[in-house]
Amino acid sequence: MARLLVTYKTPKDAAAFDKHYFEKHVSLAKTIPGLRKYEVSQGPVVNPAGASNIHLIAILHFDDMAAIQRAFASPEGHAAAADVQGFATGGVDMAIFDTREV
Repeated sequence: MARLLVTYKTPKDAAAFDKHYFEKHVSLAKTIPGLRKYEVSQGPVVNPAGASNIHLIAILHFDDMAAIQRAFASPEGHAAAADVQGFATGGVDMAIFDTREV
């Protein structure tokens, strides 16, 4: 399995971010071909020392790295990626990786 980890930093307007993310972006992202599972953080995102500058984390599950590449080469993938630029006013980091159970 492969994952796309999306870390959204604290936006300028958290309420506007949440409204757009949950009312528009999630449904857009769920159309991405090959997406198997979509998880988001719930409640505050903290680190061991306390507060963090992270507002929300999304984890998108795919079969493998090739599936992620195909997904984001698709029109749906392009649309979801473009949408991020409109609401992620605090910045966003993305990481793509394979997983294995240990």
